Amino acid sequence: MIETDRRGALRAGAGLVVTGALATGCATTGTAPTRDRPHAPPGAPHAAPAAAPAPRRFPGLPDQIAHSPRGRPQVALTFHGQGDPATARSLLTIAENADAKITVLAVGSWLDQHPKLARRILDGGHDLGNHTHHHLTVNDMTEADAHAEITGCAERLHRLTGSIGTWFRPSRAQRATPLVARLAHRAGYPHVLSYDVDSLDFTSPGAPAVTRKIASEVRAGSVVSLHFGYADTVAALPAVLEDLDRRGLRAVTTTELLT
Repeated sequence: MIETDRRGALRAGAGLVVTGALATGCATTGTAPTRDRPHAPPGAPHAAPAAAPAPRRFPGLPDQIAHSPRGRPQVALTFHGQGDPATARSLLTIAENADAKITVLAVGSWLDQHPKLARRILDGGHDLGNHTHHHLTVNDMTEADAHAEITGCAERLHRLTGSIGTWFRPSRAQRATPLVARLAHRAGYPHVLSYDVDSLDFTSPGAPAVTRKIASEVRAGSVVSLHFGYADTVAALPAVLEDLDRRGLRAVTTTELLT
């Protein structure tokens, strides 16, 4: 069980976020300061960042994964990555202050607009994956268009991180059609990442409703669907993490959940 002072930090973080009054949606004008990094001495060589982890096959698990085997007290909080970058940074900071790890399924066009967020996510110890390039209804597309959506995001991830990302999740769908699943496998993703808990945060129901929805459905091994870009999600996350803590559940990356 996580210490009481960590719960206090979560509550304090929630107050700071609500005071910030972050915008919702896919705005591109919001900014927030990044964490300071130590400067290298003059003349010191700059080491290239290590390549991000590649996709993995998990033997014994289905091609489309909605949750892990239920044995360990862990859950994966997964976020669809688009929207105001200030909101994204706030969610990452709240998770890190609580010693929680998350999984971000990034939209390729969002990475084009905010390329530094790819490394920011990885530097925080989180998973980073593919949520198509334009966030359209990929299951309704032709084979050529769906292939372009998957590989377009994969190419941007590879350019920014050295990897196509650890996961693929179809845009605007909980599960991939057989065609989209085949295209994802062809692009290099052994599994499609689904989920068994939908927070419905994208409907902007208010932070308490987001917290209640997750609390009523989550259990050991769950994969929870959430979103960057919504102020309700930022305001709800401290309470979500505190509820998981009370129940003895730890938020980890999807990779750790399944390993």
